[in-house]
Amino acid sequence: MKNEKSSMDTVPNRPFKEWKAGNLKVALWKNKKDMEDGSEIEFKTVSLTRSYRKTGEDIWRHDVINLRRNDLQKAILVLQKAQEDLLLFNNEKDDE
Repeated sequence: MKNEKSSMDTVPNRPFKEWKAGNLKVALWKNKKDMEDGSEIEFKTVSLTRSYRKTGEDIWRHDVINLRRNDLQKAILVLQKAQEDLLLFNNEKDDE
């Protein structure tokens, strides 16, 4: 018989580390995955959250991107390229 957990046994997953800068927050999460052989592995993920309120609304909204370890360097690279373009090659025509 499979060991089933009741809703009372489940604890919401919370980040074990967080950093905030303005309306951006990065959080590190510990996750577990059951493997086919019955073993369990632990892995970490990163979430990037941008919080905002739309004009005229009193509700906070949150855009979340979840990343794995192998995604981080790629995300940093493409964000740096975007920053380079915006800062180094900014043309007043682009701001229209």
